[in-house]
Amino acid sequence: MSETKELELIKRIKALADIGLVYTENNYDRERYEELASISLQLLSTVSGKPLTTLESFFMPGKDYQTPKVDVRGLVINEKKEVLLAKEKVDGKWSIPGGWGDIGYSPSEVVVKEIEEETGLVSKVSRLLAVYDKKCHPHPPEPFYVYKLIFLCEVIGGAITPGFDIEDARYFSIEGLPELSENRILKSQIEQLYSSALNGNGSVHFD
Repeated sequence: MSETKELELIKRIKALADIGLVYTENNYDRERYEELASISLQLLSTVSGKPLTTLESFFMPGKDYQTPKVDVRGLVINEKKEVLLAKEKVDGKWSIPGGWGDIGYSPSEVVVKEIEEETGLVSKVSRLLAVYDKKCHPHPPEPFYVYKLIFLCEVIGGAITPGFDIEDARYFSIEGLPELSENRILKSQIEQLYSSALNGNGSVHFD
């Protein structure tokens, strides 16, 4: 069994344990679900390489049905048909702008906010390009189950000014992409999104 498949099964066990803790009314079952949740975190730590203390602080006790996290990103293409990328301080690699969805903001509002915070550019959303499930793509292993929403966006103002957690922001040709932060975006995904944005029929990629 591949490491990626193991990780997805562990995430599923963790989600089932959390769901059980939300709905069980039996103390005997609660102890078993708590043990399953603890074991799943230990396995997640081993497979993902994340410290157990980090995972324990991130995964707060479940109070509702467990669902995937949502990553929202924007593809911006300039008049030279170059792609806007931001260089992350955390790993020194590049990605299309974006981040986790925020409560109180619609997905399109999130991506406009993230683009401006990371690059200084003001944008508007043109359309949805893709809804990716990270398990269906060769991203590096991570402990969280993630859906990715990718929007095509158009710059309407501002000037490139990297945000506080961004080292640099600039446009790149599709043939000259720099080293990418593959936990955030893959070269194959950018190429698919780029082709869809320039030549597509308006269809949305999914999974």
